[in-house]
Amino acid sequence: MMRPQPSAHITATLRRGLVIPAHPLALNSNRKLDEKHQRALTRYYCAAGAGGIAVGVHTTQFEIRDPKFGLYQPVLTLASETIDQFAALTGKPIVKIAGIVGPTAQAAKEAQSAFDTGYYLGLVNLGALRQSSADELVAHLRAVSEIIPTMGFYLQPAVGGRVLDFAFWRKAAEIENLRAIKISPFNRYQTLDVVRAVAESGRAEEIALYTGNDDNIVVDLLSRFRFGNDDHAEPQRIVGGLLGHWAVWTRKAVELLEEIHALVEADKPAPTELLMRAQQITDANAAFFDPQHNFAGCIAGLHEVLRRQGLMAGRWTLNPDEDLSPGQMQEIDRVYAAYPHLHDDAFVAEHLDEWLR
Repeated sequence: MMRPQPSAHITATLRRGLVIPAHPLALNSNRKLDEKHQRALTRYYCAAGAGGIAVGVHTTQFEIRDPKFGLYQPVLTLASETIDQFAALTGKPIVKIAGIVGPTAQAAKEAQSAFDTGYYLGLVNLGALRQSSADELVAHLRAVSEIIPTMGFYLQPAVGGRVLDFAFWRKAAEIENLRAIKISPFNRYQTLDVVRAVAESGRAEEIALYTGNDDNIVVDLLSRFRFGNDDHAEPQRIVGGLLGHWAVWTRKAVELLEEIHALVEADKPAPTELLMRAQQITDANAAFFDPQHNFAGCIAGLHEVLRRQGLMAGRWTLNPDEDLSPGQMQEIDRVYAAYPHLHDDAFVAEHLDEWLR
């Protein structure tokens, strides 16, 4: 069976490292899809310089798959069309990534739908297979990879993931059509499990590593990994990020990744200022993601930032009980005031009218 393959350009850019925002869901006050603001968000990410966009993921709200909403396919289609329009105008392709969830039958259906809609990769969430063995999880990934090239996903348990050990990742790395892995356990030991598994698989040049650790973005991107005492071995890197945090202040995220890539390519040490900024970014993320309440307000926190910028009309989610946690608004106010160099409000204000057209 001929597996679907991304183009050589897509593969090369994915391996170089990209800013990939996890696309939120724009709703109106009736909690229905707000197509105007949804398109504006996609245009914003493209214009900001994001090299990829992930749709149908946690930040897009898993409830889009509920039959009473029926939004999975409409949201994927809307983003794909908007990205294609941008690519046609600019000549710049954007790597389209679709979130894929559920047991194998559902995942296969979503993978086919994503592939047919023009997505290049499927980000496979294994949270629904909590009782499955490592071999069963690998078989699941392999089945999806026969339909669409896949991006493995280590999602932290606090938001629906499960613990995935070194042995699992070592087996998963052998799947030929596994092209990338998003590492987001929010745990240093578990992050190392993934990187070492890819290193030992011999596929480090083929599998692009992306951080999803929103609590440690800059350090992940600056780090180099070598397992063993061969000083001549090429160290591994986490080359980019697929992040909910990068759904906001995206222009600054693009500038940050360009800065880090330039440092690494020139083999220069990280400036003290960049390491300090790394902690400021984590502090801002704490305000947006609400770890104080086990991430209950993480989606609403991102919505609040986008609402302030005019990219969303409000914070509404499909779940009417989901909103900011107590004290979270004050935390967002605090980081906005403390770190004006981290936001891209001026960039958004300059282009908002054209994105909302």
